[in-house]
Amino acid sequence: MRDLVVDLKEKSYSIIIKKGLIDEINKEIAKIYKGKKIFVLTDENVNFHYGDRVKESLIKGGYDVKVMVLKPGEETKSFNTLPSIYNEFLDFKLTRSDLIITLGGGVIGDLGGFAASTFLRGVDFVQIPTSLLAQVDSSVGGKVAVDLERGKNLVGSFYHPKVVLIDPDVLNTLSDRFFRDGMAEVIKYGCIKNKDFFYKLKSYKTKKEVMKNIEEIIYICCDIKRIVVENDEKDKGERMLLNFGHTLGHAIETYYNFNKYSHGEAVGIGMYEITKIAEEKGITKIGTSDELKDILIQYSLPYSVDIKNSDEILETISLDKKNINNTLKVILLNEIGKSILENTNIEFFD
Repeated sequence: MRDLVVDLKEKSYSIIIKKGLIDEINKEIAKIYKGKKIFVLTDENVNFHYGDRVKESLIKGGYDVKVMVLKPGEETKSFNTLPSIYNEFLDFKLTRSDLIITLGGGVIGDLGGFAASTFLRGVDFVQIPTSLLAQVDSSVGGKVAVDLERGKNLVGSFYHPKVVLIDPDVLNTLSDRFFRDGMAEVIKYGCIKNKDFFYKLKSYKTKKEVMKNIEEIIYICCDIKRIVVENDEKDKGERMLLNFGHTLGHAIETYYNFNKYSHGEAVGIGMYEITKIAEEKGITKIGTSDELKDILIQYSLPYSVDIKNSDEILETISLDKKNINNTLKVILLNEIGKSILENTNIEFFD
């Protein structure tokens, strides 16, 4: 077992990483919650594997439990999904002294966290991330949001969980595609903050080897994110470094209506393409994009995309949250392990 504490004074919380944790949820919940009602939000895929196990653990702990199951996929993380969730909260007579659990990947964590942050002006929630991407990234840091038709995460808030409970064993039921999806975010951490970690990831030859070291991998990623969040909770400076590859990645996801590329795949493309541009402009050390390309290929992730209508991509980028007063903040690498925040504009991508 490994654990970390995100130190945000009165909003501080633990990240607990432990194999087999999924069957001991009641014990961890009892440490942070003294009430009786728990609302669990999940999706069909996760519910199939873990819904009953989590529910049984909570009932065993003496809790009154209601489970809501949503369709999987980014389309669910829509503003239009919220009324149905709020209605289920009301039917369960959920109050501000009760608890919400998000059991799932990034979509459920973001959507459920946003619903928790807005219902009755805020109900406590717990993150139980079940995808690699959510375990290493989206479940930590308190960013919760929903998508609009014109872009990802355009409506959201900063709302931290009471605890993040991570069981690496649940990754055994992830499809290969969504395991790779999470590896894109893992690679990102090496790119922006930890050169040694990047090359360690390059040294793993098989998924089996990665899984053998998965607790350490999750721990390193969460620790990097913890430090960055503690230094810049509201995403106005250093925390933006965590968005390496995301400006282009989000635009690619939106361009294809979230159907062609998963989040991690789009971020992988975004990391490579922006590094290639930065190399051409003399900002990034020559050869860095090739290193990125090699590791993306190694983990069976795409690295480039042929977009017919670049104007649509540029329009989506212009709506990015990091575009402030016509100054677009983009995250670039000087080299592997060293990232910078660059003030530029939309022409950077032309």
